[in-house]
Amino acid sequence: MDIGINEQDRQDIAHGLSRLLADTYTLYLKTHNFHWNVTGPMFNTLHLMFETQYNELSLAVDLIAERIRALGHFAPGSYADYAKLTAIAEACGVPKAEEMLAQLVDGHEILCRTARSIFPLAERAADEPTADLLTQRLQVHEKTAWMLRSMLDK
Repeated sequence: MDIGINEQDRQDIAHGLSRLLADTYTLYLKTHNFHWNVTGPMFNTLHLMFETQYNELSLAVDLIAERIRALGHFAPGSYADYAKLTAIAEACGVPKAEEMLAQLVDGHEILCRTARSIFPLAERAADEPTADLLTQRLQVHEKTAWMLRSMLDK
């Protein structure tokens, strides 16, 4: 494979993207869980908002996995793989709506930090497609974290 990025750089970037994929999938699962189980006076608002968010995350996992494949590596695809790679904690039980919001803010902020940690690898390798993907993901996660944070009045 010769796409202008050496094997070591492709491997390092693919590993970083694997962490991003694991974080994204874990947040997808958590958001979908909260969509199903939210209760309280903000039920309809949160139920619909969480649906929009998990649909966006579902599309993102495909984009991230396909970028890993384009770099010549296999994408992780099991809960066991994701559990080893993610920095996002699973939800235990069914938290109250406000705690759901707080956990999702935390998840989106973690995704921002994970994406930012990959930039130096992509920049060193002049991997513009990965840098573009990371920029797009950061825009989504920063905006979503802000919107969720605003619902917590913080």
